[in-house]
Amino acid sequence: MKNTRRNVAAPARLIVALAAAAVLAGCASFSADGGFEPVRQTAKSQVGKDVQWARSEADRQAIARRVDELLAKPLTVDDAVQVALLNNRGLQAAFAELGIGEAELVQAGRLPNPGFSFARMTKGDEVELERGLHINLARLLAMPMIRQVESRRFARTQRDVSMAVLSLAADTRKAWYQAVAAEEGVRYMRQVMETAEASAELARRMQQVGNFSKLQRAREQAFHADAALNLARAEQRQRSTRERLTRLLGAWGDQTAFRLPERLPDLPKAVQDRPDIERVAMAQRLDVQAAKLAAEQTARNLGLSRTTRFINVLELGLARNTSNQDPPQRGWEIGVELPLFDWGGARIARAEAVYMQAVDRAAETAVNARSEVREAYGAYRSAYDIAQHQRDELVPLRKLIAEENVLRYNGMLIGVFELLADARQQIASVNAYIESLRDFWIAQADLEMALIGKPGLAAPAGPAAAAADAGGAGH
Repeated sequence: MKNTRRNVAAPARLIVALAAAAVLAGCASFSADGGFEPVRQTAKSQVGKDVQWARSEADRQAIARRVDELLAKPLTVDDAVQVALLNNRGLQAAFAELGIGEAELVQAGRLPNPGFSFARMTKGDEVELERGLHINLARLLAMPMIRQVESRRFARTQRDVSMAVLSLAADTRKAWYQAVAAEEGVRYMRQVMETAEASAELARRMQQVGNFSKLQRAREQAFHADAALNLARAEQRQRSTRERLTRLLGAWGDQTAFRLPERLPDLPKAVQDRPDIERVAMAQRLDVQAAKLAAEQTARNLGLSRTTRFINVLELGLARNTSNQDPPQRGWEIGVELPLFDWGGARIARAEAVYMQAVDRAAETAVNARSEVREAYGAYRSAYDIAQHQRDELVPLRKLIAEENVLRYNGMLIGVFELLADARQQIASVNAYIESLRDFWIAQADLEMALIGKPGLAAPAGPAAAAADAGGAGH
């Protein structure tokens, strides 16, 4: 009888030992910052800006005060990025993914709840009561592996959220450059409109006195109509670029009345020389790291699938039966799922296919990253050369031509219409330089993003618009 009691107590000691091991290996608790520190460090090191997760009303009020301070003065590109990182509600929603991921990680480290069963059976005057306590032993044994899987998944979530921060910063920079350039373009298009109005009115008066033909007046009126259309398009571009910047800033209400500088930053003296740009991108791009992490995680999941292939349900329990006629009965029971119909082959095949998919996607991400960073660097260098050529060659030549034509006009060698047409060409060349300068700063933002994540590369919009303006002014 003594040996029987020891055998009955053995499963209980096994459960206690397994529970203690699970607690030591996989039990987790919520962190103070919800896993936000890696995201904050990424923003600080890569962008040089602060990010804050609004998890309470006090946090939201502090963010609102900081945003109001930044919007109270003309908004620089760096301040615009800071406002977006603090005030954009979509980014705050991305931060909530950290809370979801950490909750799943903590849940993976919690012991499975035990089950309790109770049964009452009667046979004549005999009443038998059966009580059972059981626990999912398979889940308990797999807890360390599940914990590792969720830990890697949470690390991937942190990288994804960090990527969202970097993408928002890059998009905000590009939107700021586009908005400032659009406002500059509107100012110059208004000057073109003024010269077109002056030439159209002068042509009308000269035709009235018989010094101008109907064809000559029609040409000036046509240019006036084109100038009005181009001004309307420039004003629409100004509104749309400003609204896009407003959305990225997360501004609403009085915040939408923010002020922008009157002009873009000057072209730098020299471009960045990056001979090892591909190696740098492969070392620090977050999307490449995330793809590698996904492949490793899938491989670990494949190992877990093979481990639990045949034993999917394993339960260990204690039982105690009592009766009003017999002495109590104590014992233990084990429940196992019999693999008669499902041997787990489908789950293994699925896990292997998912793993190969993750490997191929990781390889694709690396190949695309190399191509994207080369394209971004090429666009950056060419945009600098174009803007420099506009600034050092075309704009000074147009200015010199304008000055010489003023001298000829004063000497009555050319007429007022030739002088106005030349002024329009000079304005168009300045406007084209503004667009090329905008394209350079956008290309630089794309290059910076290509070194740390997937950039949103796009064809520059300046040359086509500049050619259209120059063609109109040339008339």
